Amino acid sequence: MVLLTETMYNPPVAYFWHALRAEGIQLETHENYVKQSYRNRCHVLTAQGVQPLSIPVLKGNSKAKTLITEIEIDYSQKWHNVHWRTIQAAYGRAPYFEFYSDYIKAVYDRQPKFLFQLNVDLLQLYFKLLKLNKPLHFTDFYSEQPQENVLDLRNKIHPKIYPDNLHVKPYTQVFGKHFAPELSIIDLLFTQGPASLSYLQ
Repeated sequence: MVLLTETMYNPPVAYFWHALRAEGIQLETHENYVKQSYRNRCHVLTAQGVQPLSIPVLKGNSKAKTLITEIEIDYSQKWHNVHWRTIQAAYGRAPYFEFYSDYIKAVYDRQPKFLFQLNVDLLQLYFKLLKLNKPLHFTDFYSEQPQENVLDLRNKIHPKIYPDNLHVKPYTQVFGKHFAPELSIIDLLFTQGPASLSYLQ
């Protein structure tokens, strides 16, 4: 079974639960950008609770439809500095922050022009850090009805669809008395480290 999804910014843990069980990953390159989705946002857990981090873009805010691969990131708002400071504040004391943070920050520092490229770079890094060896492919065209051996999760893992992390069981987090399930993979990595893959299994 091949997993077909859109690209996501620091995808939620549920994404990797599905990815672990797939033979390969197929990323949708021929969809139009959709606002208020995980394409340009993620959730982290801070001392003040769950906080969304959203990437501002230069296109996609008008009524005209824009191909996902053409969405440019707006770096004039210095969002990457804000996001990284928030991540540091949230996870600086997590057991494995120093173990992974330099790798993740290096992707931010490259400042890719397009949102799609940033998301792919981060996804490939997380696969590497998780030691999740799955073939990664890109769609050649948009298909409303994928083949039978494809699990179509496009727009299924979404911040407005609850529960988006149906398969996420509790693990020890940095903050809060109650487990927050809708978080980015960085929450799992920084708190569980090398045990993250075993947790996903």
